[in-house]
Amino acid sequence: MNLPSGFSFGGVACGIKKNGDPDLALALSETPCTAAALFTQNRFAAAPVQYDRQLLSLNPGGVQAALINSGNANAATGAAGLAATRRSAEAVETIFGLPPWSTLVMSTGVIGQPLPVARIETALPGLFHSLRAGVDGFQAAARAIMTTDTHPKLATQRVDLGDGVITLAGIAKGAGMIHPNMATMLALILTDAALPPDLLHLALRQAADRSFNRISVDGDTSTNDTLALLANGAAGYTITAAAAPAFQAFTAGLTAVCTELALAIVADGEGATKRATIRVSGLADEAQAHRVANAIAISPLVKTAIYGGDANWGRILAAAGNSGVPFAAEQAQLWISGGASAAEMLPALQLVAGGAPLPFAETESTRRFAQPELLIDLRLGDGPGQATMWTCDLSHDYVTINGMYRT
Repeated sequence: MNLPSGFSFGGVACGIKKNGDPDLALALSETPCTAAALFTQNRFAAAPVQYDRQLLSLNPGGVQAALINSGNANAATGAAGLAATRRSAEAVETIFGLPPWSTLVMSTGVIGQPLPVARIETALPGLFHSLRAGVDGFQAAARAIMTTDTHPKLATQRVDLGDGVITLAGIAKGAGMIHPNMATMLALILTDAALPPDLLHLALRQAADRSFNRISVDGDTSTNDTLALLANGAAGYTITAAAAPAFQAFTAGLTAVCTELALAIVADGEGATKRATIRVSGLADEAQAHRVANAIAISPLVKTAIYGGDANWGRILAAAGNSGVPFAAEQAQLWISGGASAAEMLPALQLVAGGAPLPFAETESTRRFAQPELLIDLRLGDGPGQATMWTCDLSHDYVTINGMYRT
């Protein structure tokens, strides 16, 4: 696993989680980084989201650390929550010898409970001594940010920019409260390339729109969603213009990392047993196609049919028709495929043409719906607009997990 130069990582247990699992992670750069981030659009933005927005407005070129805790969201906690976030950031800066306003903070977990910041402060010296530059530290950080995730989520990418090679690496957490309206989870991506803040933000926005903003587990957007990108320039390569081929290559590599993490989140959706790719095409533009794909992705009726392996394709058309997007129903065409993995799909089976059902063997449609990976391909006209969403099924276990999340 290739990791960007100049970063070290660690993860420890500080006592926020009742079961004693690791719950505090840190990524540290040897030198100041330019930073960009995308945040939740939830009106109850958590204290760390509010703090990070302020930090990036004050010091987008001088971020050197990212502290992430799990087990407590520090959301809907008022002024006390914001003070706790700032206190944890200042503790990092004091212990690690960093300047003020150089530490991003992220939190995830239960909403509405005070952050036990004293436990974080007590654990920071041990976290400092646990930092490592290699894979072990990277994996420890990925584990420490998990909540209902069943496994850590990591991705790396080396990018050849023509006259230099840079590296990207990311960790993410997310299994529930996953829905596009920014980034849908916590994710931290690091690179040893150098970019000014405006270009870094542009690359991050483009990558998120093709990855994290195309997944949904349950249709709920968290109070804490944060996708942050730090660039420390340790590879000795600077990208200065959006029109440069190097920027396009960097953005493509960043998108690849984001997509790998996003797909890992969907596959690990709370209680999920199957993953579905939804492709919609033939509409006036991409925005319309995205709206239709999203309506299908969040439909409880579609998701429960996928869980049960029930080839109830009428629910797919009904969800599309309820999206608010204008299209001619009589032009609808629908194909279904499935397989053991995205690379091992059965031949696509067309179920609908001209808005009406085609004759097909029920056993064949059911066979495809029963696969761990499902591909839903819906064409609604002859327009250029097309979009892809990724989602998962909705199982009994999802209700169990969320019905007893706090207890």
